[in-house]
Amino acid sequence: MKPIKHFLQFNDLNRDELEHVFARTRWIKSQFKAYQQYWPLQDRTLVMIFEKASTRTRLSFEAGMHQLGGSAIYLNTRDSQLGRGEPVEDAAQVISRMSDIVMIRTFEQDIIERFAANSRVPVINGLTNEYHPCQILADIYTYIEHRGSIKGKTVAWIGDSNNMCNTWLQAAELLDFNVHVSTPPGYEVEPERANLYGNDHFEVFADPMDAAKGADLVTTDVWTSMGFEAENEERLRDFADWQVDAEMMRVAAKDALFMHCLPAHRGEEVSAEVIDGTQSVVWDEAENRLHVQKALMEYLLLDKVS
Repeated sequence: MKPIKHFLQFNDLNRDELEHVFARTRWIKSQFKAYQQYWPLQDRTLVMIFEKASTRTRLSFEAGMHQLGGSAIYLNTRDSQLGRGEPVEDAAQVISRMSDIVMIRTFEQDIIERFAANSRVPVINGLTNEYHPCQILADIYTYIEHRGSIKGKTVAWIGDSNNMCNTWLQAAELLDFNVHVSTPPGYEVEPERANLYGNDHFEVFADPMDAAKGADLVTTDVWTSMGFEAENEERLRDFADWQVDAEMMRVAAKDALFMHCLPAHRGEEVSAEVIDGTQSVVWDEAENRLHVQKALMEYLLLDKVS
């Protein structure tokens, strides 16, 4: 039997595999837009396990699996045995015997790693504290869709060195682009947490305007991620100078794009003028979660389809 392929962090796929997923995304999306039925996963079942709240993750995976001809089952840890102390390893043994693929949205990366180690089927990271690989798949595909190859381009990450930032840094190493990171003091990148192989593809800037200068893509996230709500007031003070606004977009490349994984707080990490402006592609970015995840599930279950 072929070894099971998981997608627990971005670098679980190599460059060739990622390029295949992006190519399949384009084709699968074109079929969807043309109302052409494509059911390669007929009779396959996706189990979605949620410990963290979600809008886009649940909708994109559930709708995507149905659009590929399969079915999706929603489980929340509050109303399953996982929420009553069942070991992750035991849950993985049972759930993977009754399904074909599993998506988990949880807190610690260790949880999803333990689940995958005991699973008979592919496991996808729908978000952990450390990584958000499906979102970065969608973001990079959106850039490709609008501007072509991301190779050699510069992405400016403005804000917290969170799971999104970590995943951008992994993606830069794999796909050969650069990330300019600017965070407030005390919120700096931790290369070991990002699981980086080196530091050739990112540069740190104390001033967010310097990070954005000449960037092809400017992107950010909320200042207070899920699980850090107790720090909200402190973070509002610390991040006050790290808002992506019109002035910042003016120092970026002339045709620079703006992205945000959503939900967004206008007036905090991004101004309304930017997120609702002409350089913003956040709605295409959100929709593309649906299409890249369909291509990802197709690849993990069926290998390379042409």
